[in-house]
This record gives sequence, structure tokens and C-alpha cells, in this order.
Amino acid sequence: MTPVERIALSALHTLDPERAHGLSLLALRMGLVPKPGPYTSPRLASTVAGLALPNPVGLAAGYDKNAEALPALMRAGFGWLEVGAATPLPQPGNPKPRLFRLTEDHAAINRFGFNNQGMQAIAQRLAARPNGVPVGLNLGANKTSADRAADFARVLAHCGPHADFATVNVSSPNTEKLRDLQGPAALAGLLAGVMEARATLPTPIPVFLKIAPDLTADELAQIAEVALSSGLSGIIATNTTLSRDGLHSPQRDQAGGLSGAPLFEKSTRVLAQLSKLTEGKLPLIGVGGISTADQAYAKIRAGASAVQIYTAMVYHGLSLATDIAKGLDALLQRDGYSTIAQAIGTNRDSWL
Repeated sequence: MTPVERIALSALHTLDPERAHGLSLLALRMGLVPKPGPYTSPRLASTVAGLALPNPVGLAAGYDKNAEALPALMRAGFGWLEVGAATPLPQPGNPKPRLFRLTEDHAAINRFGFNNQGMQAIAQRLAARPNGVPVGLNLGANKTSADRAADFARVLAHCGPHADFATVNVSSPNTEKLRDLQGPAALAGLLAGVMEARATLPTPIPVFLKIAPDLTADELAQIAEVALSSGLSGIIATNTTLSRDGLHSPQRDQAGGLSGAPLFEKSTRVLAQLSKLTEGKLPLIGVGGISTADQAYAKIRAGASAVQIYTAMVYHGLSLATDIAKGLDALLQRDGYSTIAQAIGTNRDSWL
């Protein structure tokens, strides 16, 4: 973390978390944040599901929900970005307050509820972005929709021509009954509609599935089976958790999804289980609790082809992406790997 970031974060932490989030995006749009570009090397550069990544450190969905700061974020050090979630119609989300810092736990709880400006506004910004690192869109469903499964296909059909990949998000805990779509029959039907929409795009793009960390072993096995048979390009593991085990912060009992440091072990175990279930046939993206290069490396060695960060930036600043990429490069060199692909899954069994 730079000295400037340390001062900025101290100031932002005196504000309401959602207001601080908005101000950080404003600072990016105004050019007040250094933009060194993505750190890369022959060891870090890879191709995941057809996406050429200069480094494997991505920005998770939820930070730039409306794709408002893409030009700056594309130069902020990430190897790839995910924006959204986008729904067909704009929606305000859940009542405020809906974002809570758990400083003692280096975590956060949110219950945003897919607040966003809708697919039309987001598609326009995706279309106008500069060239650079891959940018994908997290697909969501409107809370009041009569057919939530169809919403995912609608957003993909509208925004897909302007995105490099898309993620089906049925794992947010903040839209009632959304996680029910992770069941095998419902998921298979939803993905069939999404794949039909994908086939209509001028250039079909990779489609990932983002899953919850709170699934049982049987549920994970069912999801893996559906994923392998549906034509998915990969799985993102994981979204936020409903668990509150081991928390110390005063805000620990707030409703919503928990992200940040407490999620690391749970999400990594799910990742390793998926790696075993899919037998390397699908690339996996490791998300949850990453704040150091060592933790990113652990996700890769548990089976991830790439990783994403978000909550850790609340405590370590935007330069964390570059710090992790540089650290990963050093770890790969230390262990004698000439490419990141050689390290994927090499320590998976220790997480099972």
C-alpha cells in the first residue's frame, strides 16, 4: 500500500461504507488514482477459457456495478475485470444501510440486492470502453421478475456483443430465492437458455457460473455435473457466505453475504472439491478472502486458473492487484515454474 493510499483509506473509513465506495469510484473516474497498467511476465501471462490474461489477478464483480470506471480500472493493475451484476431493468436494490465494514475481521457484509442502472446503460459503457485487459459482465435477475431464469439470457443477449465474457450469478444471498436456481434441474434449464442466447451473439463469448460457498458435497457434485454437460466455460468459486463463524466485529450479525478474510478457507476448500469433481476439464476461478500473493498462490495450487479480489482492497488499497501479481511471479520463480499453468492444482489434495 502506498502512503497516499494509506491516508485515503483512513479518510474513507470515517465515512459510511457505501458512500466511501462511491467516492473511490469517483476518484478513479477523475484520474486521481495512479494507473500503472497490468504487471505481467512470461510466468504470469496465460489464456483462460480463451481470454488472454496478462496476469491472473482479476477484479470481482460488485465493485464497479455499472461499468462507470472502466477506463481507469483497465489500467489499475488487474489482469482482467468483471463488472455488474446487471439486470434487465434498473433497480434500486435493498434499503440502506446495506454495506457494513467488519474491520476487526478484515471483512464486509453486504445486502445490496443487485442495485444497478440496468442492462441498457451498462451495455453502452461496455461498448465505449478502450482496448485493454478482458472485461466481463456478471448477469443478474430482477427481484420482481416473473421469470428470473430468463433474465440472465436477456442480459447476455443485450450486453454480450460488448463483453469479453459473462458470469451467471445464481449465488447472491441478497435476492430472495435466487440461490434456489443452483439446484440441478433449475440450473440446467437456466443455463440452456443462457447458452441459446450466447449462440445468437456475433461472437460467442465464454460463460462462467458463480457459485455459493455454502453448498454441501452432494450439491457441489450436482453442479459440477451440470456445468460439464451444459457447455460452460468455467466456474467461479465462490460468492459470499451466510456463515458467521469466528467473527469478532460488532456488525457481525447484520444480514447479508459475508466476504473478506474469514471466507478464505471455506472458499478454497470448495474450489479444491470442484477441481477434483471436474478433473481439470473446466477452468476454475478462485475468489474469497485473498489479500496476499501467498493466498492467491494457494488458490492456484488448489485448482484455480486465475483469481479475483474485491473486499481486501477496502483494507489494502487498489495497488493490491499489482502487489499480488508481483508476489505471484516471485513465488512461481521460487518454485521453478515457468508458467502459471504448471502450478495449477499442485496442492489440491491438502484442501480436500
